[in-house]
Amino acid sequence: MARRIIRHPGPIAPERTSAVPGSAVPLRFTLEPGQAVDAAIAKGFADAGCGGGFVEFRGGRCEPFQFVMPAASPDDLHAAWYSETFAPNGVVEIERACAIVGWRDGRPFIHCHGVWNSRDGRQMGHMLGPATIVAEPILVTGIGSRSATFDALPDQETNFTLFEPAPFAEGIAGDSSFRVLLAKVRPNEDISLAIEAICAQRGIHAANVYGIGSLNEVRFSGGTRVQSHATEVLIRRGRVTSVDGLPQASLDIDVVDIQGRIFGGEIVRGDNPVCVTFELVIEPAAD
Repeated sequence: MARRIIRHPGPIAPERTSAVPGSAVPLRFTLEPGQAVDAAIAKGFADAGCGGGFVEFRGGRCEPFQFVMPAASPDDLHAAWYSETFAPNGVVEIERACAIVGWRDGRPFIHCHGVWNSRDGRQMGHMLGPATIVAEPILVTGIGSRSATFDALPDQETNFTLFEPAPFAEGIAGDSSFRVLLAKVRPNEDISLAIEAICAQRGIHAANVYGIGSLNEVRFSGGTRVQSHATEVLIRRGRVTSVDGLPQASLDIDVVDIQGRIFGGEIVRGDNPVCVTFELVIEPAAD
């Protein structure tokens, strides 16, 4: 199969993946009405003493609500960009969403992709947390870390500010009995093979995988193809299992393309390169 490559404006970083281990805290808390989604999530993390990680929510209502979708870049400063901001009228019903949680400019920050329903129909994209307000209590679950986080840093290769896994300086030792990896995959790396390499380097043979990112076109195992170089992706079910003693990843995703079309299903291992970035939380599991 021909390898799809997307050219970014900056120098190619030599390290194509990065990962930071951290002790982990199971999270379960409620986003309270009247709060912005990002502030409500930040409060839940702060209450648990966590610096970073992920949360997911299935269901929930927000009003007002704002989001963007992937788009072609209007210039040569980036390989992809964002659409105009969409602000559906009325209450928006969240179907499924996942937020990677970390820090930007010294403040808590979330990167959230999801699928929702509004008066405009079923939509998917990048939720704008500061402009989206919780309308009714929303239960969220996830995994936080008190010793690892994601820091939003300028990225020379893509010319974006992107999350990078990092130790959390305020971390508390001995906070939990199990550990996770906070990880990132760079452009043009196949997402499944990159996850396998991250796990193999750390002796992980089985894991649950959570995360969001972008892929350069998408190839599904059922034969469907998404012909869009810029996409927004949400892992709805990710697993690593041991096959012949080696870790092998299987990812079931939701994805939206530049036209706003939503696709879903299991993707082809070895034929789904990252477009801009992919942020992951990898939870080791029993073989």
